[in-house]
Amino acid sequence: MRKLYWYISSYVRKHGLIFLSSIAVALLFFSFLLPLLNKKLAFKKSTYIAIVGEYTLTDLPKPIKNQLSAGLTKIGADLQAESFLADRWVVEDDGKQYRFVLKKDVKWQDGKDLKPEDILYNFSDVTTISTPNEVIFTLPEAFAPFAVSVSEPILRTSWEKKMFSPSKMNIIGIGQYKMIDYKLKGNNLSEFKIDGPDARYIYRFYLTENEALASFKKGEVDVLLNISDCYDLCDWPNLETAKELAYDRYLSVFFNNSDPLLNKNIRQALSYILEKNYGSARAIGPINPNSWAYLQGGKDYAKDFDRAIERLVSEMPRNPLHFELTTGSNFIKEAEAIKKEFEAFAPMAIEKCKSNKDVTEKALCQNLDIKVNIKISNFPDLENYQLLLIGQESSIDPDQYFMWHSSQPTNFTHYKNTRIDSLLEKGRKILNLEDRRTIYQEFQQYLLEDPPAIFLRYLNNFSIAR
Repeated sequence: MRKLYWYISSYVRKHGLIFLSSIAVALLFFSFLLPLLNKKLAFKKSTYIAIVGEYTLTDLPKPIKNQLSAGLTKIGADLQAESFLADRWVVEDDGKQYRFVLKKDVKWQDGKDLKPEDILYNFSDVTTISTPNEVIFTLPEAFAPFAVSVSEPILRTSWEKKMFSPSKMNIIGIGQYKMIDYKLKGNNLSEFKIDGPDARYIYRFYLTENEALASFKKGEVDVLLNISDCYDLCDWPNLETAKELAYDRYLSVFFNNSDPLLNKNIRQALSYILEKNYGSARAIGPINPNSWAYLQGGKDYAKDFDRAIERLVSEMPRNPLHFELTTGSNFIKEAEAIKKEFEAFAPMAIEKCKSNKDVTEKALCQNLDIKVNIKISNFPDLENYQLLLIGQESSIDPDQYFMWHSSQPTNFTHYKNTRIDSLLEKGRKILNLEDRRTIYQEFQQYLLEDPPAIFLRYLNNFSIAR
């Protein structure tokens, strides 16, 4: 024992300071530094999310933009603009100038202060001027929906140099969620990574819902975001399925109004033929029903064979009513049902036409033998179709200028109506809300009387997660 005591005493005299220091460091490490380090290095849960569509770094999908940042305004429950990053705004010069006062102490994700000169929207023909706490937009003419336009989230970009690899664009927003990486396939995004406080979100992009569905089944993604149907996944166990009626997206049979066969009478007749028992999902026009400008009780074209026949025989078609209905793979069932309804109506229409005393050219009754050929295309040619069954997004503001004004290249239905043009031109220039409401409700009345489409239903949004 004495020998052991000598060894220990000798060791303590020679290495005691190092020994005690080691114990102190160990206690400090295990008590304080290790938990802190563990917290910093803890692996975040990664969720892989499928998004359908082609997107680029300069054209990110809404879910990602909304996760990364915010706009000068935000959209309220009645789809009107409310202050957000802007503390307030005023409209000047009869609607040609918008002055936004920024909130104080707003910072970008990299810690830099948000300054008026950082507010960069890619508006054409709009002059932007910055003062120490304001950003001023000067427009060439009055534009009432402008405050809605700046609800778009603002983003900043920088280029980061990487060792042994090319520089990459860094996208910076406002808020807790940050972009950390991305992958491109050509110019389009194939993957986009976002870090949050406690989780990581990895978005993967697919051209069609079928591709996204196949990827989910293989386990390559955990979430299908905003798809139109749950397909056979409805029957899968251990999945969480959220179904939401998207009032900002509607399904319609759009007419190519440049086709001479599709005159007003025939468009009205086709509208009356179809069954539309969709309940609360029924859409009767292009404006979101939650909008302050929505027209309650508009013409809904409920199924009415008598009215359809009346429209057809009032101006007998000179050519057979043979149509090509183009749609995507996710609306095949609806297309087949429409074909069946149109063709089932034809024999009765022919019979009533032949027995109608007011129809003098009985040979033309055979033209009412409606035939429909279905064409499937996930990327339809909007310049080359006759009837087109697709989903369409409603604008936040009731302004429908780009969709229905005859001068616009985005008017893919080639719809022309001088009264509609006049109402759309007025509606976007008048600032008074009640006056705008009157104009857009009148717009809805006239549009439904001269239907450029058969409005069917609002679309469902399904989000499915493991």
